Amino acid sequence: MKKHGCGNRQLTRGLVLLGTLACTMAWAGDWPGWRGPTRDGRSSDTGLLKTWPEGGPALLWKAEGIGKGYSSVAIVKDKVYTTGDVGDELTIFAFDGNGKELWRLAQGPAFTKSYGGSRSTPVVDGNRLYVIGGNGLVTCHDIETHKLLWKRELKEFGGKPGGWGYSESALIVDDKVIVTPGGKAGLVALNKLTGEDVWRSDAEFSVHYASAIAIREGDATLVVQGTGSGLLAVDAKDGRKVWSNGFSGGNTANCPDPVYGEGFLFWANGYGKGGICFQVARKDGAWSFTELWQSRDMVNHHGGYVIDKGHVYGNHNNGWSCIDLKTGVTKWKDAKGVGKGSIAFADGMLYLFGERAGRAGLAAASPDGLTLVGEMSVAGEGQSWAHPAVANGRLYLRYDTNLYCFQVASR
Repeated sequence: MKKHGCGNRQLTRGLVLLGTLACTMAWAGDWPGWRGPTRDGRSSDTGLLKTWPEGGPALLWKAEGIGKGYSSVAIVKDKVYTTGDVGDELTIFAFDGNGKELWRLAQGPAFTKSYGGSRSTPVVDGNRLYVIGGNGLVTCHDIETHKLLWKRELKEFGGKPGGWGYSESALIVDDKVIVTPGGKAGLVALNKLTGEDVWRSDAEFSVHYASAIAIREGDATLVVQGTGSGLLAVDAKDGRKVWSNGFSGGNTANCPDPVYGEGFLFWANGYGKGGICFQVARKDGAWSFTELWQSRDMVNHHGGYVIDKGHVYGNHNNGWSCIDLKTGVTKWKDAKGVGKGSIAFADGMLYLFGERAGRAGLAAASPDGLTLVGEMSVAGEGQSWAHPAVANGRLYLRYDTNLYCFQVASR
């Protein structure tokens, strides 16, 4: 694999450093992969801005030329990781807290079919970084030496990607990395240190574009994935099927991840489908999933949603909506916000990032309505399907070949 030190970064990338806030800030926590530490779009940061000044919060740095793609970022120990297609290679990038490129390396062949560009967000676990390429190559690298530690191909398991390629980000559960080849293997667990098989699930399904999540209750953990056949839950220890539901089965594309919070499991999709909510419980060693409601007031293409204080907030068609998790009552919908896009939550606030034109907005998470208290725009072209990330007092937005870092701490 090709590897470039930071001395070569001027060849294909420009870097703009703005501001002098270079030190590591002692905020609540890192953002080690796709949709944050608990894969629910929630940051544990506090002490953040409740409004933005005109034009948006202070830009700390901007990295240009990081390759075409839709990958979001992982932030661990003041270092930032993302992926982008550079030429015909999927490339992993690492930056320090000032936006200086530390290293880059080629992960494997770029996905060049429909909507080419990087898909998977890197996942960092200890000193290891995991990436899934759009063609199904799974790699594990040492983040200090950049050495390739192991690799696997999802086609080894009989997997076949959808027309838009493999788009999931790997899920780390204890000593396993969970991936979704689809087909007869369904879900697969690999030893995160060696890449060797741990288990293959006994559920066959067509793979779509979501990433799996983990639900932990006591000493038990479920892996839950949204598939082309609907929702599936398996035991994280052995891959045994625990539960499934056919909602969204056969839909054109099931892109958003399921989300779990406050005892509720919620999943929504686009193409007119909407969402479904379950109450999840575990008693005497047995799991139960009680369907509470279905709604077409959150038709969510791929922008995701977040749960807070008994409500779910997310993209609905070309706007935004809020639904009561217990009752399914829509509190508000069709709020314009920044238009169709993705979402993250931090310190009581919703961070919205539009799919087009680089629009970003800030609003309080409230069942009473959506009111923007800050707006800004970042540069790029085409669609932006990367989700915002908030970690250590900073907001990260990836649009096209550009990565932006803003100061959102209030002190």
